[in-house]
Amino acid sequence: MKYLKNVATLAYDPEKCTGCRRCTEVCPHAVFEMRDGKITIIDRDRCMECGACALNCDFGAIAVGSGVGCAAALIRGMITGGEPTCDCGPAAGKSTTCC
Repeated sequence: MKYLKNVATLAYDPEKCTGCRRCTEVCPHAVFEMRDGKITIIDRDRCMECGACALNCDFGAIAVGSGVGCAAALIRGMITGGEPTCDCGPAAGKSTTCC
């Protein structure tokens, strides 16, 4: 399933990746794939910015922020007919995220 094109805040630092595969195990949309002992982002547009990959990466190789790909924001946008906007997390002045 794809969400929005070219908007995910997903960032990956291959220098920090140890090849532990945790991100591939927890990502609900198969954004990552292992290649040559490191992960590769195979489809950034599948990312819903849930943050599971970043939360499970003990090495800081992955970062993702709640943004327009935030699952709650997408649902809210579909219901209201407006643009998806995330009103949770640090960007909105909150200490926790909704996704």
